[in-house]
Amino acid sequence: MKIKDRLALYFTLISAAILVIAMAAIFFAFASFAKSDFYNRLLDRAKVAGQLYLEADEISVDSLSHVRDRYMKAIPGEMVRFYNDKNAPSFIKEKQQYWSPDMINLVRRRKQVEFGEGDRQTVGIYYNDNQGNFVIFVSAEDIQGRHRIEDLIEIMAVMLICVSAALFFIGRWFAKKALAPLDDMVDQVQKVRASNLSVRINEGNGKDEVSKLGQNFNRLLAHLENAFELQQTFVINASHELRTPVTSIIGELELALNKDRSGEEYRQTLNSMLADTERLNETIDSLLELAQVDMSYTQAALSPVAMDDLVWELADYWTKKVGKGKFVVNITGLPEDHEKLQIPANKALLTIALNNIIGNGYKFSHNEPVQCGLDANSERIRITITDCGIGVPPDDTQKIFQSFYRAPNVKNYRGSGIGLYITAKIINLFNGTIEANPRKQGTAFIINFSV
Repeated sequence: MKIKDRLALYFTLISAAILVIAMAAIFFAFASFAKSDFYNRLLDRAKVAGQLYLEADEISVDSLSHVRDRYMKAIPGEMVRFYNDKNAPSFIKEKQQYWSPDMINLVRRRKQVEFGEGDRQTVGIYYNDNQGNFVIFVSAEDIQGRHRIEDLIEIMAVMLICVSAALFFIGRWFAKKALAPLDDMVDQVQKVRASNLSVRINEGNGKDEVSKLGQNFNRLLAHLENAFELQQTFVINASHELRTPVTSIIGELELALNKDRSGEEYRQTLNSMLADTERLNETIDSLLELAQVDMSYTQAALSPVAMDDLVWELADYWTKKVGKGKFVVNITGLPEDHEKLQIPANKALLTIALNNIIGNGYKFSHNEPVQCGLDANSERIRITITDCGIGVPPDDTQKIFQSFYRAPNVKNYRGSGIGLYITAKIINLFNGTIEANPRKQGTAFIINFSV
């Protein structure tokens, strides 16, 4: 059953249950009122009977006629009994004892009694007259009231069916309207394939549960897209990057073995092979790093990482590696709450990302000092890594984050073009952004994380 139908059914059942309770309350109130009203009518009949039979000698002919007119309108199935001081029937031709002496004496004690006998209702009153003390019983079936109650039940049943049906269709309409964004999201999700993970679904207004679902699904798509790109980058580029130096080494060896050469020529060949081998080694290291990041990326365990502690750990590492004063830390504007400096991330991956930037800074500046700035507030954490190197051409500020891309001005430097690509993927994994800003001398890499 679809959610909209289930919601409509639940809404209908709950509303119908409330309606049944309300109808039951009305029914019992009406039945109680009808029963009480019929008892009052029987009480009036008992008093009228006493006036007609016991006080006829004390009232005028006109009054007696008035009493007869009221009394002559008999209730269907009505039974009237008079009992004297000896509990014997009086005035009625039927001499049978209909009510027991115990019931008659109960009326004498209480003066007035109301009780039910099956479908009949009975009222007994104690009546004091100059002819004696009598007990009068009036009993009848409220056939009219029963018919009214039956009519009320039929009306309520029809109303319950009609109202429940109307509530179901109205509830389904509201459910369909409320779940329309979810239906749209389902249609968009069905279009997502492994070949188009860059597609994002509409997140809506960002205030309801559907929007939160869309946001989480888009984050999942971004994570999968990055993971797929890392794997595709490794598979596509591994053969290309490895084939070139291997082919060069094979060609040089074949050429050297083709005929005898002088020592100097062999030395040149070996130097060339050494350069190709070093390039091959760097490529293998880069590909292994890419594979390691890929594995950690898809299985990254997130935990709170304090960015200020991470910066100081990087400072200790690079100070030992390149010398004192070569890594300068500038920390400004930190929040009082230390938790504002923490982000959910994988510390090992973050270290790889930042080390790639810092290592490039030293490589392209010939070990000139690298500055690392940390600035944070209640909304974001910003890390700025600035070097004094050859800089990034303005047209290449986005291209340098592509896999195996190398800017024209770094051709004379060893590298594979994977480092910044890996860095960008790691930063994006933890919902951060990275950009490169060329300076007069060097480049500033600005990394922002939302808190």
